[in-house]
Amino acid sequence: MSPKGKTLKELAEHLDVSITTVSRALADHPKIALKTRKRVAEAAIEYGYVPNLAARQLVSGRSGFVGLVLPVRGPNFVDSYIGEFVTGLGEGLVEHGMDLFLATAQAKQSELSVLRHVVESGRADGVVLLRIGEQDERVDYLLERHFPFVTHGRILDEDRPLSWLDADSEAAFGQAFDLLYELGHRHFGLVSISEKMTFRHLRERGLRAAMNRRKDPSVRLDIVSAPRFDRMATLAAVNQLVHAKDRPTAIIGLFDELALTVLDQALRAGLSVPGDLSVVGFDNITASAYAPPGLTTFETSTRLAGRQIGEMLIEVIERRNTAPMTKLITPTLVSRASHGPAPATKRQSTKKQRENSP
Repeated sequence: MSPKGKTLKELAEHLDVSITTVSRALADHPKIALKTRKRVAEAAIEYGYVPNLAARQLVSGRSGFVGLVLPVRGPNFVDSYIGEFVTGLGEGLVEHGMDLFLATAQAKQSELSVLRHVVESGRADGVVLLRIGEQDERVDYLLERHFPFVTHGRILDEDRPLSWLDADSEAAFGQAFDLLYELGHRHFGLVSISEKMTFRHLRERGLRAAMNRRKDPSVRLDIVSAPRFDRMATLAAVNQLVHAKDRPTAIIGLFDELALTVLDQALRAGLSVPGDLSVVGFDNITASAYAPPGLTTFETSTRLAGRQIGEMLIEVIERRNTAPMTKLITPTLVSRASHGPAPATKRQSTKKQRENSP
């Protein structure tokens, strides 16, 4: 056997079948007997056969790749969310014989321009979109081109025919409010972003809806925001809440990175978490479990979401289902040590214990 592995012709000669039979068997063609397909697949692995992708593309009209455009905007090219998502997406694709390639949009490039190049160059059979805007020009472009794609997240117009997977963060933020309200908190802070992203809209809406359901005039909400990748502006926004004379007793981060920044700045300000301030995040990135005192957050199974989106995109590419596919995941509360009773409630509880003690 050649160290480079057998060619298709050599594999066919070894199995004593035609080249066409081997080619169709490797493509899992239904007209080839299952026993033959299995025999060919086992021999291909044993003898190190690697298909010629260029030849396959000429025959099938497909590249065998799925594209993902990543913007280079902050100091860290790959954050925890991207790392987990890309891992899962790659796993979901490779099981179906597809490979993932990453295209970067540099600081002076728009994601749309890079996406156009990926699509129009024919390098991808489909693409995945992340961090979806309330109105997203990337979605408009792909729908106009009738190009296969799936989004992690969704646009606000639910009537548009696109396939997406998303976490029900609107419900989760309502749950976060209820959790803190029951612990006596009435003054809330939210650290948000200034970009018009759909997830921002839904999370803020979920929080406000939960507040309105209580019909409690003593409930207050202070919102600060900063551009997603502007670290200095984010720090300024967080400290606006942390150092306020009338500071909220509970602060929620739109996602974990913002909540972790609140924890860090609260520590620097000499505040006790959760004694002086409760903090809650969203996403359950790895760092949230290790940042003292342990961040209360919501698990969204980012890696699994990436895997499922990969499988959804395969169906879109193969046109197995012409109707848009949508999937809404329910986040799970991960209760750690960063939340507790409101300071006033805690003092009242301690006073009662002292009064009742002998």
